[in-house]
Amino acid sequence: MHTFELQAPTRLIEWARGDRECEAGSAEGRRGGLCPERDFKVECGGFSERPVYSLKYVPDTSLLVTSGPPDSSLQVWQVSAEDSDVIKSISTIATENGTGQSWAKIDTISARAPWVLHGSRLDRVQITEVESRKNVYTAGIQGSEELSSLAFLDCSLLLLCSATGRLCLADTRQPQGLTEAVPAPSAPSSERWCMGTRHAAQGSPPSSQPVACLSSRGLLALTDLRKTSEFLAVAKARVPSSGSGAEFLCVSWAPALEGYLAVSGFDGTVHVYDTQSWDSSGREAEPIFVHKGHTFGGAGGSRDPPLVTVHTWHLQKPRTLLSAASDGSLHVWDWVQPCGKCG
Repeated sequence: MHTFELQAPTRLIEWARGDRECEAGSAEGRRGGLCPERDFKVECGGFSERPVYSLKYVPDTSLLVTSGPPDSSLQVWQVSAEDSDVIKSISTIATENGTGQSWAKIDTISARAPWVLHGSRLDRVQITEVESRKNVYTAGIQGSEELSSLAFLDCSLLLLCSATGRLCLADTRQPQGLTEAVPAPSAPSSERWCMGTRHAAQGSPPSSQPVACLSSRGLLALTDLRKTSEFLAVAKARVPSSGSGAEFLCVSWAPALEGYLAVSGFDGTVHVYDTQSWDSSGREAEPIFVHKGHTFGGAGGSRDPPLVTVHTWHLQKPRTLLSAASDGSLHVWDWVQPCGKCG
């Protein structure tokens, strides 16, 4: 395991071109910046005048898109040429009725052109062309629930998850946009939800990959978008309830391991699960690995127990993850398959 100290806590880790990763400070009132030279080798950096709560690299370009309070507008950044170490702000994408709305969740794609999918509520989701700032699609979805997650499945299919656990599958080729709505598992209304998607294998339809939804009480529901009438599996993660806030809930599929996912946002740990034996019983699932490194304290010297704010899987190394916590610690770590489950 490798441990690093960030200048301040981060809530995002995003992979860019090659083996590079982006992170930014997200605290209110603090100028965001990349980690110092004593940590990772810093190639380039910049400063934001507003908190950065989400950051997405635009594939096949030198562009980044960020969002954060106090409204739902987006900021577009350019990673400068090789002879410069500056990430500079180049434009702002304003949103209709953006004032007073919560910060926008975002995803990006470059299948047709550099696009950004963004929105803060189900009824305010659109696709904007990054460079021209032209609106190219608005989803026709009824309901004003707050968005917790959204994702491009491909250049035509969009998946949205509301904080109440409702999944909406939209198709940009259809005028009305909405093609399917999947209700959340029966749960108290105080629960908050997020989702994790996995890119489909080459040659298979994007809807063939299961979607994982995670609630603030640790409930995990796996959904097959080709058959939305029932859940593939439902299980309870072995984690404490994070309460009604659930600000840092995170669930992600391993990109190179079939059926494995990771969960964080409840305490100072990251849990790895093998979902291949799960059923619809909803019983508690046993994690195959728990990363506890952040619980031993870290960079910030905070008296409060650290909370993992984000994690992500390494793109090339199947069993390697990155995770960050509220004390400013950043860990790069591997997990090992228990001997009893090898083979």
